Amino acid sequence: MTGYAIAMAGIALCVLLCGVGSCIGLFKTGRAAAGVLSEDPKKFGKLMVLVLLPATQGIYGFIIAIIASGSLESITNVGQGWAFVGAVVPMMLSGLITGIFQGKSAVNCIYAVGKQETLSGKLIIYPAMIEFYAILGLIISIMLTALI
Repeated sequence: MTGYAIAMAGIALCVLLCGVGSCIGLFKTGRAAAGVLSEDPKKFGKLMVLVLLPATQGIYGFIIAIIASGSLESITNVGQGWAFVGAVVPMMLSGLITGIFQGKSAVNCIYAVGKQETLSGKLIIYPAMIEFYAILGLIISIMLTALI
């Protein structure tokens, strides 16, 4: 296996795992919102941001793939390929984990908005705090891929 192939596998895993985290989070938020909206369809606008928050991890994984693919030409050996995998691991893992847990957090906020609509602006802070860690993973992976 060449360093190039190892680096490509790392990029693919990053996009895949970030996408899986987003899909699981979105599944959870979408299901919760559907339940709340079946009771009161007028809450659609209040719930939309909470529902979509876990989608960002998939976008971050895609951003890392675009940035990282620009450096693939510099991979000349297996060691550099593994270094490349290590560079995308922060986004890979943070995207997977935060997507899932941000979805879980947002679900509880969606249920709370279903009971008291005026809370929607205040409750966004809880899943947004989890977003911070996805952003940290994004920044670290950008910094590390720039070093290779």
